Amino acid sequence: MEILRRSSSLWVLPILLLCFFINNGVFVDASHKVYMHLQSTTSHVDVSKVHRTGYHFQPPKNWINDPNGPMYYNGVYHLFYQYNPKGAIWGNIVWAHSVSKDLINWIPLEPAIYPSKVFDKYGTWSGSATILPGNKPVILYTGIVDANKTQVQNYAIPANMSDPYLRKWIKPDNNPLIVADKTINKSQFRDPTTAWMGRDGNWRILVGSVRNHRGKVIMYKSNKNFMKWTKAKHPLHSAPGTGNWECPDFFPVSLKNKNGLDTSYNGKDIKHVLKVSFDVTRFDHYTVGTYDTKKDKYFPDNTSIDGWKGLRLDYGNYYASKTFFDNGKNRRILLGWANESDTVDNDVRKGWAGVHPIPRKIWLDPSGKQLVQWPVQELETLRKKKVQLNNKKLNKGEKVEIKGITVAQADVEVIFSFTSLDKAEPFDPSWADLYAQDVCAIKGSTVQGGLGPFGLLTLASKNLEEYTPVFFRIFKTHDKYKVLMCSDASRSSLKNETTMYKPSFAGYVDVDLADKKLSLRSLIDHSVVESFGAGGKTCITSRVYPTLAIFDKAHLFAFNNGAERITIETLNAWSMANAKLH
Repeated sequence: MEILRRSSSLWVLPILLLCFFINNGVFVDASHKVYMHLQSTTSHVDVSKVHRTGYHFQPPKNWINDPNGPMYYNGVYHLFYQYNPKGAIWGNIVWAHSVSKDLINWIPLEPAIYPSKVFDKYGTWSGSATILPGNKPVILYTGIVDANKTQVQNYAIPANMSDPYLRKWIKPDNNPLIVADKTINKSQFRDPTTAWMGRDGNWRILVGSVRNHRGKVIMYKSNKNFMKWTKAKHPLHSAPGTGNWECPDFFPVSLKNKNGLDTSYNGKDIKHVLKVSFDVTRFDHYTVGTYDTKKDKYFPDNTSIDGWKGLRLDYGNYYASKTFFDNGKNRRILLGWANESDTVDNDVRKGWAGVHPIPRKIWLDPSGKQLVQWPVQELETLRKKKVQLNNKKLNKGEKVEIKGITVAQADVEVIFSFTSLDKAEPFDPSWADLYAQDVCAIKGSTVQGGLGPFGLLTLASKNLEEYTPVFFRIFKTHDKYKVLMCSDASRSSLKNETTMYKPSFAGYVDVDLADKKLSLRSLIDHSVVESFGAGGKTCITSRVYPTLAIFDKAHLFAFNNGAERITIETLNAWSMANAKLH
């Protein structure tokens, strides 16, 4: 994929306004502009520990972005990821490689793929892994062949199948496997998916692209040898006005339970999910629908909006995600990337940029309308000291501090309850066309309401000069209630750099309020606040850079700023140990 650094909340603007900002240079395109004067070729970078995470995945130094080709193979989890070995900004990208037994603690290995041949001399970009019959793994990836960023699709195979870590990979000379024809924009043709086998015995993959602002996933087919690929007569799916589609992912989900399914599974009682990373909005959007195997076409359900206002995997700083089927535990795992929201100069100064959110198990909600996500259970092995709070009442304007743990590196689970919905504020009809984050910016945590805002104040300074609130606010519409979940970074830091990105991220939570309860889990890790509302129906990841609320100077509060009294039924919070990353 290509990198576009976020500098403002532009994806909430109409196309014409987007074009205005692009033409006037508001976007900083870090994929085309390599900051050579900021590159480091030495191993003596002063890596700042301030804001560095303790249990989220990140290499010891330098830039990372997309997770590539994750897979579970012979009892080992493999994570490949886009990495710059020479500095903390985008450029010089290789496929770095780490392995794990539990998705939390990782062993770094040498890069698996790096530019070295005519078919990838100018870049080795994102892709996927597939396990072929005979238990043979293969990687598909995008190679850049010239200075015009012409993109082709290549493959790589392990050099030594007996090596349990698959350290070395070979790029055979019969690459590239797929070259764009004249109907395809060759500079927007990337990120091949995991392959699946159809009922006709042929393999299929998707490649992201765009034509006339219409995002699409182009299908290619091969026979069983996986070597001869031909373009299908039509894309699997496309949508007008969505721009370029990056990092596509296509997989089946069960209608019966939370178990994962192999990518090639196409039995009864399933739906399919098509996820794409929108190059313009910089969010990962998805739809739930039906895959017509006879026509090789995908049709989103009428409950899935097919565009910018559709469902997102995460309503915050989360992009270029990739799933894989974990046949060891019969689950589907989601991995993603959270970019820095700080300035390029600050990234270089601290010596690193980018983290990966905690791997998540994903499944289809019983409603069949959306996915549900939850941190993998293995994360709980890092839980250490625990504190608990039960049946604590919070009236309007009250807060309670959670003490006794390392709140800058913590895991917090809380269930809030209320006795009545009567005080829910009316939802302003003028907000109907706004994104949730716009409503959050209007109705923030300090704006007193009826039913909410209530939630957590994370990474807070003692006197609340800095804090990142994660909270709910409930509105009343004509015949139902609307739950807004926010993770608001606008007060997260006293730093006032104009290019620091401090958004009010938000999403709506499709939840039944009959029991008058809402749950929240927040993973707090120095510069990451990763939150899961209503058991993982709505997820929001924020990147923040406090100056006062760091290390043991950070505080954590539960709060209520609404007229309706809120009860903290249960709150469990744990100090989190460091993950082993080397």
